[in-house]
Amino acid sequence: MRQNRDETPVPLVLETPHSLRDWVDRELAVTDWFPVTEDRIRQFAEATEDRQWIHVERERAERESPYGTTIAHGFLTLSLLSRFMKEAIQIRSGVRMSVNYGLNRVRFPSPVRTDSKIRVRFTVRSLKDVPDALEAVFDARVEVQGSDKPCCVAEWIVRYYMQGRGPF
Repeated sequence: MRQNRDETPVPLVLETPHSLRDWVDRELAVTDWFPVTEDRIRQFAEATEDRQWIHVERERAERESPYGTTIAHGFLTLSLLSRFMKEAIQIRSGVRMSVNYGLNRVRFPSPVRTDSKIRVRFTVRSLKDVPDALEAVFDARVEVQGSDKPCCVAEWIVRYYMQGRGPF
């Protein structure tokens, strides 16, 4: 993540999706810190109907959890990748739409405790042309402020569909 003079994070601006070729095997961006609040965790629990006590029962989690408090769902952390990517890069032209095509691998090596902050380091792993699109594979390493161990590592596939092409 780049910063302007007042240290406000600004996205990396790329002319087209093909500009990602210059970033293969390089760190593309590090985002700003983002708070994971109790309210966000509760909303996610309601949306997914995953109301396991380790996420939503603070008093019980303080007593019984090895983490000493409630923690975010791993899938909540994962679901924020799109939000972080929007913050990290901006592609000026040539993209009709981008699609989350899936994940090759995901791990949650450490918890995200309630009221902690997370950020993502994106690296471009590979690019390839597919019919009507450019397929980018990103390594996403989600960090928790104050921790040496990532809370999520994922290999994420995004397809950039070009203007004037199919399939949709």
